[in-house]
Amino acid sequence: MNQSHAIDAFGALAHDTRLQIFRLLVKRGPMGTPAMEVGRLLDLKPSTLSGHLATLKRAGLVETERQHREVLYSPRFDAVNGLVRFLLEDCCGGDEDACAGLELPKT
Repeated sequence: MNQSHAIDAFGALAHDTRLQIFRLLVKRGPMGTPAMEVGRLLDLKPSTLSGHLATLKRAGLVETERQHREVLYSPRFDAVNGLVRFLLEDCCGGDEDACAGLELPKT
């Protein structure tokens, strides 16, 4: 992940409602959650929800799948791992002992 993509992703998550949406999607897992279910669970109006979901999708943090009349949203765990790897890319200047308490994502 490059710095530009990381900034877009962090920018998308730097909003209370979008962070709540993303955390809900992570909690519900990779099978996806219908947009209307997300709105119901978080008590969001459809117009508000669609804007937030679009922002998360543009940032590459969620993906969609259409099933009949519903659109399912699921988190892109690879993107989240990319963000963590970006942040910890040169953790402690390569001093493994200093980073011993961190669980770094596998590449």
